[in-house]
Amino acid sequence: MFELVALMPMRHNSERVKGKNYREFGDGRPLFFHMADKLLKCDQIEKLVINTDSPLVKKLCKSHFPDIIVIDRPEYLSDEHCPMNDIIQYDINQIPSKFYIQTHSTNPLLSIDTLNNSLKVFKKNFPKYDSLFSVTRQQTRFWDSMTKPINHNPKKLIRTQDLPPIYEENSCIYIFSKECLIKNQNRIGRRPFLYEIDKLEAVDIDTEIDFILAEKIFQSK
Repeated sequence: MFELVALMPMRHNSERVKGKNYREFGDGRPLFFHMADKLLKCDQIEKLVINTDSPLVKKLCKSHFPDIIVIDRPEYLSDEHCPMNDIIQYDINQIPSKFYIQTHSTNPLLSIDTLNNSLKVFKKNFPKYDSLFSVTRQQTRFWDSMTKPINHNPKKLIRTQDLPPIYEENSCIYIFSKECLIKNQNRIGRRPFLYEIDKLEAVDIDTEIDFILAEKIFQSK
């Protein structure tokens, strides 16, 4: 059994950005190459596992990343509405490990330093915190769909930078133990550590405009 395994699940088809996982990004390489390279360079990670139903991703892994463990995604897990926790549950049953870090190919601006530091923070605080997930700090005025203020008093406007922060789950990093996932049926446990990362690193490609903006940021660096 491994001590720490990285999981990076990928579907062949994407609804809003066609073929985004293997579309050329930034320097001409397929998008998923960027995160794969970073995860493979993290000394604390023993193995990178990619669960996919994509023939192209499998072919590219075989030719460019022979050390990656590729899991064929079963048909019942290939539906676009399939919960991510079900896919992760399948993966941990295939590749046993004490701990897992899960991220996505759609976070190409995430740095190796951030990945390494998040693992150090998790290990330092475990088991007081049973899991860790990355967040983005938001300090702006939020309203719900019923036009009710969520985090501020409209009658007493204060500067947005003085508002109590709200933290957005940004889908960049999840760290958890096998025991935590099985017990909670969720990659986020009952006592999670909120790990804040910079907004620029936290860009997640979910739409075409996200892809364009992320590429511009990548190229500017």
